[in-house]
Amino acid sequence: MNTSSKMVLLVVDGLGGLAHPDTGKSELETANIPNLDALARVSACGLTTPVLPGVAPGSGPGHLALFGYDPLRHMIGRGALEALGIDVELQPGDVAARGNFCTVDADGLLLDRRAGRIPTELSAPICERLDRIELEGVQVDVFPVQDYRFVLRLRGEGLSEAVTETDPQREGVAALPVRALNAGAERTADLVNQFVAKAAQLMSEEDRANMLLLRGFAQMPSLPPMGDVYRMNPAAIAAYPMYRGLATVAGMRVIPTGRHFSDEVETLRQNFDSHDFFFIHYKPADAAGEDGDFDAKVQCLEDLDPLIPAIRELEPDVLMVAGDHATPAITAGHSWHPVPFMLHSKLTRGEGVPAFSERECRLGSIGSIPATNVMLLGNVARGQDGKIRPLNCLPLLAAFRYGRFQIFPTY
Repeated sequence: MNTSSKMVLLVVDGLGGLAHPDTGKSELETANIPNLDALARVSACGLTTPVLPGVAPGSGPGHLALFGYDPLRHMIGRGALEALGIDVELQPGDVAARGNFCTVDADGLLLDRRAGRIPTELSAPICERLDRIELEGVQVDVFPVQDYRFVLRLRGEGLSEAVTETDPQREGVAALPVRALNAGAERTADLVNQFVAKAAQLMSEEDRANMLLLRGFAQMPSLPPMGDVYRMNPAAIAAYPMYRGLATVAGMRVIPTGRHFSDEVETLRQNFDSHDFFFIHYKPADAAGEDGDFDAKVQCLEDLDPLIPAIRELEPDVLMVAGDHATPAITAGHSWHPVPFMLHSKLTRGEGVPAFSERECRLGSIGSIPATNVMLLGNVARGQDGKIRPLNCLPLLAAFRYGRFQIFPTY
């Protein structure tokens, strides 16, 4: 049922972390985040598992899970998400890939998978040169995204997304050749390898961005619209293109905003009366974690904290703070570890959780749940008839329902 209640889902990208070997404290435990801690003290808390225990997800599957889509059932390549996030048209049959500019040495071995995170003003001219590459039988388009990222789109007959990536996910080795995953993808693999070879020649004189990596080959996805599933009018506010792409695939209205999280919060305020569900995204913590910079990730969390009161002042009926995955600085990459989560509503008065961290949220009443249950929790708190309901019984009911037991009403 449609209700007038409002829900805000704040996703802190790469939120979870691990203890620093010198202090025994994670990034969240180290950071001075009084506003997030205060929110935890009046919220229901727990941990979420993005995909499965032991599986380190990408941001795409991690976000889809938070939106309620099973990431193992709805597998969407990041190329399509990145393309949609910058309003690149994807026609049926198009194949898109997410690209990184990178730095290689004279032997072609990777020195930096992100080319020092070169700014857009340096990467955009390179994209213009790559856009002139011609391949027989297909149209090649290269679009700058942001900083070191770009989108490659191939348009033509008989293309397939069933090809491997060129990114080896580590440095000190060469980029990988693209392979077909089935017979129908052999032509696509050959075309991509031709593109990479021509791109390497064009970029060979660049100081930093002298090579590229491609991953997430994908065609246009199709998901049941989030608004239909949850009977809501959902909107997304995200500065970074890929997350706008995710929101588009999920059927949310993407509201234009600025590059900084303070811009996103202001956009939320200006549009708060127009929608009943808002996804709002904070990126910097993930980037710092991927760089292996523990202190920088702590600082990113501290930069986020002063903006929490502005969100609370809007008085959403449900405010959830979650992460799409953990990005511990000590591993310099995504990890499988459970991610802190908290849900605040009019009936969450606090349950003894003193701070927002991995260690403290583990003690909360929500416990450890799949990330796909987040929207279920939010909707129960939101109230399908417009009334706010307690959360305590939901995990038990969900366990019975997913176990295919029949649930009988009781008193």
